Amino acid sequence: MAPSVIKFDHLERMTDDTGLLEHSLGRIPRRREGYSTDDNARAIWACLEWLALLDDQETKERLYRLLDRYLAFLLWAQNDDGTFHNNFFFDRTKEEETPSDDCFGRSFWAAAIAYRQLDDAARREAAADMLRRALPAAWELRSLRGVAWGLAACSGLLKEEGVPGVDKKELAALAGRFERQLLEAYETHADGSWRWYEPELTYANGVLPWSLWTAYRRMPRQEVRKAAEESLNFLIEKMSGPAGVIRPIGNRGWCSRRYRADWDQQPLDVMKLALAAREAYWATEDKRYRDVVRRCLAWFYGSNDGRVPLADRSDGSCCDGLGPNGPNPNRGAESTLSYLLTAAIAQSISVEVVVDESINNETVRMAGTRV
Repeated sequence: MAPSVIKFDHLERMTDDTGLLEHSLGRIPRRREGYSTDDNARAIWACLEWLALLDDQETKERLYRLLDRYLAFLLWAQNDDGTFHNNFFFDRTKEEETPSDDCFGRSFWAAAIAYRQLDDAARREAAADMLRRALPAAWELRSLRGVAWGLAACSGLLKEEGVPGVDKKELAALAGRFERQLLEAYETHADGSWRWYEPELTYANGVLPWSLWTAYRRMPRQEVRKAAEESLNFLIEKMSGPAGVIRPIGNRGWCSRRYRADWDQQPLDVMKLALAAREAYWATEDKRYRDVVRRCLAWFYGSNDGRVPLADRSDGSCCDGLGPNGPNPNRGAESTLSYLLTAAIAQSISVEVVVDESINNETVRMAGTRV
């Protein structure tokens, strides 16, 4: 897929002056469903990925306008204690909720990459302010996915000269704690036939090996690589169907040692696998991981169990899932961002999937690697 084909029309359609709306009916935003901080944090990430790839100035200006809304949303969603409230009604009032480690970790990650990748002082200061306020609360993360986001955020920030007001020694200690939590979980649950951090494969699985790969790339250690490599290879095996077609773990029962659900399949899980595979490719230069990214992007274009495209290249939207009877016709924020991020991940390592619309298959061109 050529870079010029990427469209952000649906992302803009789903965005108002507050931020990114969570759900849609078909392609039309459902305002009554309100907003989630999760999606606005993902949107920051997606904008940054594409801003690093695109040359077209008009599109970049469009993405910066959207990025500013998402950054403003995240600033607003951060609580006085540094955590982030996740769910908001359309009238901007908070929904009642149980605090989410996943939301905090994802928001912490979004602030970290914004600080790292943006080059203007005003936007970087907004990100730095969120990081300074979030750091004390980050020590309270316990759920593995929240911990994984935290580890990736710390790993990236430790490559920088420093964030004003953030103690780099504390950041390194926090990264060490997160890394130990993941390695201990892997040691507890993994054996010869089950190479995973938990007794089940559930949702967003790819963030777990991905985070360890980010830590390994910062400071290579064999123990970290072993867990990252074994768990990612295990996940690839569990998410591959006949002829290598990507088959996400279904949310109607997940995957245990004795059972695997094939439906429904979520775009988010495909994106997280692509994310982990890219990080592994950067760490190892093993072309098998590059091929996994190709297969993940191809899943969105019809190389999936339904043999039907989920992504629409005319506006950059994506169906909310794939079930035994076909795609979910709604095109909400999470699924659309999962597609846009997977496409960016693929382009960042020069993987392109060119779709033949008439017969719904794909040919692949891999250009020179850009890391």
